[in-house]
Amino acid sequence: MTTRQPNAGLERLYRESGWTLRQFAQEVNRIGTERGTPLKYQQPSVHQWLSGHLPKETVRPLILEALARRLHRPVTHSEAGFPLASKDQQPDHPSTVEGLLDLGRQDMDPSRRSVLGAGLFSVALTIPGWPDVVGRMEAMRDDPLRRIGQSEVQAVTAMTDRLSDLDDEFGGRYARPMAAAFLVNTVAPYLKAGASSETRKSMMSAASFLCYLTGWMAVDEGAHGRAQQYYVKSLELAGASGDHMTYCHVLRGMSVQAANLGHGTPAVRLANAAAEASPESSPRMRAFMAGQQAHSYALAGEKTNALNSLREAERAVNQAESQLGTFGGFSSATLAYSTAEVRHALGDTKGSIESLHDHFRLRDSTDMQRSKLIFSSLLAERQLEVGHLEAACATWNAVLDEYPAIHSGRIDGQVARITSLLSAYQLNSIARQTSERSRELCAK
Repeated sequence: MTTRQPNAGLERLYRESGWTLRQFAQEVNRIGTERGTPLKYQQPSVHQWLSGHLPKETVRPLILEALARRLHRPVTHSEAGFPLASKDQQPDHPSTVEGLLDLGRQDMDPSRRSVLGAGLFSVALTIPGWPDVVGRMEAMRDDPLRRIGQSEVQAVTAMTDRLSDLDDEFGGRYARPMAAAFLVNTVAPYLKAGASSETRKSMMSAASFLCYLTGWMAVDEGAHGRAQQYYVKSLELAGASGDHMTYCHVLRGMSVQAANLGHGTPAVRLANAAAEASPESSPRMRAFMAGQQAHSYALAGEKTNALNSLREAERAVNQAESQLGTFGGFSSATLAYSTAEVRHALGDTKGSIESLHDHFRLRDSTDMQRSKLIFSSLLAERQLEVGHLEAACATWNAVLDEYPAIHSGRIDGQVARITSLLSAYQLNSIARQTSERSRELCAK
């Protein structure tokens, strides 16, 4: 009869984390909820893991992610004393195009999207640096039956624009399956087709931005692990095509994702990487990067850096003469939103509300309907936070007026929170009516 040996690797990581058993269990549960699979682990389960009981294979990645977030570094299976999962024992790594096909096909399958879409966001994700990807692409055998030119590149760019419009108008849940199908059925074959060097690079650049857009749609659905996979493919394609601008844009988008999930330190790392790699220093681009750096620094508790970056964004916006033809579309309205996020992260909720009002005053017809509802929901939550109950309900009711037309996971989550946020105010008729209305809309 053998005696189970304590897991020395996991014990070492647990000691390094400084957690109690209860805190460790809570973090694993929280990440499970984030992934869409709520868990109810308590102290005895963690004690069993440390004693050598092997957690379920599906739970091990959650434990590794919890530790990685706490320790601010990657944590491997072997370091935690876990055997490699079966999928990690595969020696073959798919090429960029093969990986893209796998991603897209999984998203096209309605029976699997709900499971695969709940992928786990990783703070320890390895991000390929520009020197690692620039000009590099696995050798591909051209399809002898297909050749493409600039007209196919233009078609991909135009289709990406249309998909972006659909995403803006209706939300990622509607647009992402179409984007995935287009990637698999049209764009991936184009990447393998015969073409001139110039056309091949242009097609990889167009595919890179489509990958980024598809990842952005996945974020909107709450499929954060899936989004990261699309983002990494986008970085690989951007580097292969020499598209430095899209590479930086994707890094910034990854920082936005991390910031929206409350991960300040990874958001700072990604925002700084985007700013450092930026191939141009036009005022609008500087504002585009500095605004995200400011928000990230604020979330990470780096107040001085946050305020310095915010001032840099303000100076850059003031210097910018026109939004036309610039990358990122950073405007005075965007700056006001960034200011609101910085203020809120630094504890100034009233100031954040003022900046959100500035944002809505400065918005124009080019701003997205989805962002209007997301930012309005944030405004309502912060109005309630400072005790302005009726103002919060009025803002929420304006959101609920337009909510049925938008199919966005992020907005779904915001609307679903209304009932719990108003649960303490049910003696107020306005609050009660708002709560009931949100509950009815969520049930449809």
